[in-house]
Amino acid sequence: MRDEFPELSHRPYPLPNSPWILTQEWVDLLFMHWKIPKEEVISMLPPILELDIYQNEAYIAITPFWVNGMRGRNLPEIPLFRSFIELNVRTYVRYKGVPGIFFFSLDASHPPSVAGARTFFGLPYRNAEMEIKETESAFDFRSSRKHSGKEPFDFHATYKPMSDLYLPESGSLEYWLFERYCFFTERGKSIYRGDIHHDRWRVKKAECQIHQNTLDFSLIGEPLLHYSIPKRVFFWPLEKVGNIEEG
Repeated sequence: MRDEFPELSHRPYPLPNSPWILTQEWVDLLFMHWKIPKEEVISMLPPILELDIYQNEAYIAITPFWVNGMRGRNLPEIPLFRSFIELNVRTYVRYKGVPGIFFFSLDASHPPSVAGARTFFGLPYRNAEMEIKETESAFDFRSSRKHSGKEPFDFHATYKPMSDLYLPESGSLEYWLFERYCFFTERGKSIYRGDIHHDRWRVKKAECQIHQNTLDFSLIGEPLLHYSIPKRVFFWPLEKVGNIEEG
């Protein structure tokens, strides 16, 4: 086992048998989780996927962060490709009992990475104008996606960690939200699974002031907020797991 994987016992299923193909580090990441009506989320999922819920509640997440140190397996970092800003919108699903993530959108500030992710991982990446500034007391994050043929999404928030670092307890809502090690994506008439790996989430409680959010979802109440320390993540190739017609 490579020393890149010091923790494995938290995974709900084993690592893939094949080698990982891409690695990157997630930095200054903020999780914002809201409850959302189940019917609204289900209507936006491929029918083959089952909405995953916690205590009869569905959740959606908006997640801003830096991507840093990106490189392919056995390859050096390429300066112009190693770092960019990203903003994800996701929910939680299952396929044949396997828990995972479904992305509604992934905005990024780096067109080559957007094109590569759409091609090789089948994910709905989109180009956006983005910036994140660190001040003495907080991170100021801005993103604006306004492109022909795409729905607009403007997001501006200021956030900061507010507690000591801790490990979410197994069985808690936080653990359920964070500890997921694959995503599912729709390509044509098929569903593919992309496996990832990292160590357990170590987070801090966070505070956030949202200045603008034009995402068109029925978000309920105040969000749950968590800040993560930098996390090294590994990705595997997509694997076809089903056909849309099965749904």
